[in-house]
Amino acid sequence: MPFKQVILVRKDLKMSKGKISAQVAHASLSAALKVRSVKPKYFEMWNLQGQKKVVLQVKNEEEILKYNEIARNKGLITAIIRDRGETEVPPNTLTCLAIGPDSEKKIDEVTGELKLL
Repeated sequence: MPFKQVILVRKDLKMSKGKISAQVAHASLSAALKVRSVKPKYFEMWNLQGQKKVVLQVKNEEEILKYNEIARNKGLITAIIRDRGETEVPPNTLTCLAIGPDSEKKIDEVTGELKLL
């Protein structure tokens, strides 16, 4: 079974490429560590398959929270990232959501219609 991780990024924040990259890295690592502790076989399979990641865009915080709820209701592990506010966005701004790693099919049921960043 193919595994992947998806990271959703808010487009309304208009973050720089560097800021987006840092936030995506935070989200990916946070979710991966959660999966490693809760579903170690999923983490291992994802790791062996090359750690596939896809970065997608969402409109705003409301949309990220909606996808977080849908994913969690499907049993997917998620990680919400809130920025410390030291550079481009105010403190506690929700910037990204990582989903998985988990079954590619299961994640696609949640995020399949979203566009690449």
